Amino acid sequence: MSRIPLSANKKPAVESAFQLESGLFSVAADDPSYALFGPLHYEPGYAYPLIIWLHGPANDERQLRRIMPLVSMRNYVAVAPRGLCQFGKDGPVGLGWPESGDDFEQAEQRIFDALQKASEKFHVSPRKVFLAGFDRGGTMAFRVALGQPHRFAGALSLGGRFPNGRNPFQNLAAARKLPVFLASGRDSSEYRAEEVCENLRLMHTAGMSITLRQYPCGHELAPQMLADVDRWIIEQITQSSQAAQPVENQWSFEKD
Repeated sequence: MSRIPLSANKKPAVESAFQLESGLFSVAADDPSYALFGPLHYEPGYAYPLIIWLHGPANDERQLRRIMPLVSMRNYVAVAPRGLCQFGKDGPVGLGWPESGDDFEQAEQRIFDALQKASEKFHVSPRKVFLAGFDRGGTMAFRVALGQPHRFAGALSLGGRFPNGRNPFQNLAAARKLPVFLASGRDSSEYRAEEVCENLRLMHTAGMSITLRQYPCGHELAPQMLADVDRWIIEQITQSSQAAQPVENQWSFEKD
């Protein structure tokens, strides 16, 4: 199975209509801590679903450039915040999504800041915000979405285990209404099938709605996995449009 390259070159932001019609990837010159994607043939009058993408290890916000062409070039606005600098005993070890103490608070703030940036740049529906990520980015997506489930239409983790500690079920009643997508590689040595099953049992016991899909690959972003992200999100939007919207889903882009 083919794999997705884990790096991409920066592309300067250009505000031309041609760029917007062609699908726009940009990293702001004055704030390179996040990357934005505008869909093919962007229509300002339409409120687009938003994907907030949390990159995996050994990567940064530019991973969005490799992800969106395999999810969809037309269906979404997307934004990717940069992870925090992580340190080992010998110094920096790359960017990531630490979950302890002040690091978690800072990572969460970056996510909501990126959401705000995307909503200022593009017409985004606050009812259709999906938080997704790979590896520890997926784990962070779970943690943040479960902590504030009223802000998201769904959470997606690709190869990222369920978070431990810090009481991820603190808002369980609301979290039970949050659709969850979990993808894993059958041959992954980082997120083994046994742990996937344990996480699935935990979420089922908690009464959560979860879709689990396993792919014939290792610990990687496979093209079919990303195509299924598009299908799953469209399913959630379609189901949501057929049901009455709860009052608590009407929220602003300001973080609590």
